[in-house]
Amino acid sequence: MAERITPYGAFNFIVNFDGGEEFGGFSDVSGIGTEVTVAEYRAGNDKENHVRKVAGIHKVSDVTCKRGIVNFDSLWAWIEQTRSDGPAAQKTIAITLMDEARNPVRTWLLRGCIPMKYTGPTLAGKGGGDVAMEEIVLSAEGFEIQA
Repeated sequence: MAERITPYGAFNFIVNFDGGEEFGGFSDVSGIGTEVTVAEYRAGNDKENHVRKVAGIHKVSDVTCKRGIVNFDSLWAWIEQTRSDGPAAQKTIAITLMDEARNPVRTWLLRGCIPMKYTGPTLAGKGGGDVAMEEIVLSAEGFEIQA
């Protein structure tokens, strides 16, 4: 099979919680990433006057998911579970990019996730076609990419 040279579109994705549970379709997912801290170190007997860079701990970025409000209360139930149960409410979240034929291309797996922030919609009586949007920010302990 020939290698693909055209990048995949960013609009075709699914978000699954704990291997299949869905909280409704999201229109935006942003902030997927990880970061490794670096400690600078110089031994006193090094001949050159430069620092060595030593990899330290890593952390996972907070991920923001946005969606139009739907009549689906599972997301709020998870927030309430996090409030009362703490770490027992952690979930594994898979964000999967799909190709044009809806075949999985890449999956970003976030482990140990809890909702850390919820923002409700901005409501205005101006009329028009704006959709009421809600936003949830997720905190994750672990991160991996699956091809």
